[in-house]
Amino acid sequence: MKKGIGCLVALGVLCLLLVLSGAVYTVQETEQVLITQFGNVIGDPIKDAGLKFKVPFIQDVRRFEKRILEWDGVETEMPTKGKELISVDTYGRWRIDDVRLYYESLRDERSALSRLDDILGSETRNTIAKHELIEAIRTTKDRTPAQSEELLEAAVSGKVGTLPGIRRGRTALEKEVLEASREKLKQFGIELLDIRFKRINYNATVLKNIYERMISERQQIAELFRSEGAGEAAKILGNKEKELRTIASTAYKEVETIQGKADAQAVEIYAKAYNQSPEAAELYEFLRTMELYENVLGNDSTLILSTDSDVFQFMKRIDPGAAPKPPLRPAPRPPGGGN
Repeated sequence: MKKGIGCLVALGVLCLLLVLSGAVYTVQETEQVLITQFGNVIGDPIKDAGLKFKVPFIQDVRRFEKRILEWDGVETEMPTKGKELISVDTYGRWRIDDVRLYYESLRDERSALSRLDDILGSETRNTIAKHELIEAIRTTKDRTPAQSEELLEAAVSGKVGTLPGIRRGRTALEKEVLEASREKLKQFGIELLDIRFKRINYNATVLKNIYERMISERQQIAELFRSEGAGEAAKILGNKEKELRTIASTAYKEVETIQGKADAQAVEIYAKAYNQSPEAAELYEFLRTMELYENVLGNDSTLILSTDSDVFQFMKRIDPGAAPKPPLRPAPRPPGGGN
């Protein structure tokens, strides 16, 4: 009898423990809870941590993350506005904002991630397709590459580079995807916090065109610097020639001035010397005439003159029967000439 009573008491205690274990549950700081009864949500979501109670056996506890969750998209090929194929790899951050709506529409995190793949992937493709390739590649529209001032001026003037201008930039495209996707995810109780382009790779068919464009631009830049260098070289050579001509003309002027002064002084000295007596003047005339004969009458020269010419005045005085006299040594010619 006592054993039977003991068994009943033990069974009762066991049942009480089972009831208590089914009626008591705890909520962690990192989670939020929904109480469901036969699949339907009962009451408001429980977000405060602590010990909680529910109806045992007929009510269930559904636990959901309260922290920020991660979404890592699949790398997908998509065309740009210019029809270039690029592979875009995205990632984002989200959290459960309305847990009741989230549970009723998606049930669990796996379904939520699948819906994120669909919505974020679709909005990313739509955004990339509306913009040029450079908009997705460049981080911001105000970022400028580290180049020399001449190269930047050439790029601004349109001499170098053929890429279209940047109107928005990569950050603006990410924000556009975020705003478009956020509205669609609200109906599932999801708050999209952020989305980023983790990696953008060129398609193999696009790489060749990109490399060719890069080579062409580098060649244009090199040609620009070569032409500038050739211009500077021509300028330097021109200045050198100008300076040489200036120096040569100045030197020639100085030489001619000095030589002119010297000739004038020599003529003056000769004039004074020969004008001292008539014999000296006649000797000077004779010497100059002999110098004229030497310069004009050569072996291959033919000169037809009248016998009355002054050139032969001294030849007329030569006596044919007289013995030949040694030739007189001509006097030095005064500078500047003059007969």
